[in-house]
Amino acid sequence: MGYKEQYVKVGDLTASSRNVNLKVKVLSVGEERTVTSRRDDSLHRVAEALIGDETGTILMTLWDDKIDLIREKEGSTIVLKNCYVGVFRNSMRLNIGRYGSVEETEEEIEEVNEENNISEKQVRSFRRGRSYPRYGRRRG
Repeated sequence: MGYKEQYVKVGDLTASSRNVNLKVKVLSVGEERTVTSRRDDSLHRVAEALIGDETGTILMTLWDDKIDLIREKEGSTIVLKNCYVGVFRNSMRLNIGRYGSVEETEEEIEEVNEENNISEKQVRSFRRGRSYPRYGRRRG
């Protein structure tokens, strides 16, 4: 008996989803911008891609060479392995991450539910080990 990989549907992703595999269609890749790494001041390219399946869509953050890789797959169905969901500006984003991969598949996703963009739903960022001070409203 072989190991059967489990795939998660986009509509079932949560802000705490980790190590997930998805079969998705690449709908579009947005404008690329350059950012400076906080870690070592190096420059990186970053862009967002809208991906989805029959349960919904999500924005995926792409870094450097992953931008070109996903851009050439625009309009086709791909398999994403070992991805995780992060929260950026109270919005869920899918990330391929250091240990994730992008693979081609023969399967085609015909219908994508673009009405359910889970990146548009507001979520609270929860970062372990960090606490943020609470400020009351200033009167005056």
